[in-house]
Amino acid sequence: MNIDDIISFFDSLADSWDAHMIRNEEVISSILDHAGIRAGIEVLDVACGTGVLISDYLKRGVNSVTAIDISPKMAAIADRKYQRDPRVRVICADATQFAFGRLFDSIIVYNAAPHFADLGGLITVLAAFLKPEGRLTIAHGMSRAAVNRHHGNVASNLKKELPAAEELAAVMNKTLAVEAVISDDRMYLVTGIRKEE
Repeated sequence: MNIDDIISFFDSLADSWDAHMIRNEEVISSILDHAGIRAGIEVLDVACGTGVLISDYLKRGVNSVTAIDISPKMAAIADRKYQRDPRVRVICADATQFAFGRLFDSIIVYNAAPHFADLGGLITVLAAFLKPEGRLTIAHGMSRAAVNRHHGNVASNLKKELPAAEELAAVMNKTLAVEAVISDDRMYLVTGIRKEE
């Protein structure tokens, strides 16, 4: 996958992203529950887009949200929405290359996994930024089949097929202790916990 192509693709969609967003509140709530989103924690939202989950984190009383996206236009929209909230920091950068300089209680990659060329590498990088007992969650608000269908018309240099949840869990299990694997007709989720060494 070519990073410049991915940036251009998401920049071109940024202005209409929120208007086309479909939310299943029950599924989002379940994803946030599995990700351990609760009052008092520090969250990293990877590939945050226009900040579609930031208000959900804040409603649960998190201490802070660090949101990162590689698309300047997506990140700019997210930043505009939350620029007055001191709990939110939006970064435009490649999450696989950025030195966050801190650890997080929960890291979420929501509706973005097919746009990372190396999910195993992403998991390894992100796991290093988890606090002990922190959780990394890779999730989609639709089934694996629906995700792959949805991306069917997207050029191959912009995405990969979403792997079976069990396959992703096996990859995650090399770095973290897998706690939850869900792949049904409503959602896709794999959560791993960083165990103290």
